[in-house]
Amino acid sequence: MKNNKRPLIIGITGGTGSGKSTVCKSIIENIPEENISILEQDAYYKDQSHLSFEDRLKTNYDHPLSFDNKLLIQHIEDLCEGKSVEKPVYDYEIHTRKLDETITIAPKDIIIVEGIMILEDEELRNRLDIKIYVDTEDDIRILRRIQRDIKERGRTVDSVIDQYLSTVKPAHDQFIEPYKKYADIIMPEGGHNQVAIDIVISKIRSQLNLI
Repeated sequence: MKNNKRPLIIGITGGTGSGKSTVCKSIIENIPEENISILEQDAYYKDQSHLSFEDRLKTNYDHPLSFDNKLLIQHIEDLCEGKSVEKPVYDYEIHTRKLDETITIAPKDIIIVEGIMILEDEELRNRLDIKIYVDTEDDIRILRRIQRDIKERGRTVDSVIDQYLSTVKPAHDQFIEPYKKYADIIMPEGGHNQVAIDIVISKIRSQLNLI
């Protein structure tokens, strides 16, 4: 980090399939790699190695209690103090963390925190300097979710739809959508909103004295 200055913490949130990852990618592609790190809330699902595989299958990943936000907040604080952290690696096939594998994240000038429920937790929310909510229509989000889960997680269409109706949409309505009121920037259509992305990138580049 430049002059040991506290990093700028940017939170990027929105519902499943809203385009959060695309927004992150667009930012990262326009900022020098040595200046930016990312913490994905998905990496901070709670360790479930103490549970049987059958019990792990019952986990509701669309509820705030499934996240280890305490560890995520600690890692944000450590990065702000100039310390590297070991980001967990979550394995969706065994439904728990890989205890023998982590990813080292070094302190950088910009830290992106990305996840569906980063605004729901007040303590976590208060750590974010810029809060971005990616706002995308429900029908587009469910189609993206179906494509992702079939391609990347070996799911069936029926299982994705069942999960969406039973846990994903109720959680979105209760724990995600209401909290966009705390966002500093609401970005309709995410990665396709080039104007909004350009504004965010300009803010970051200004922070880094790159413009």
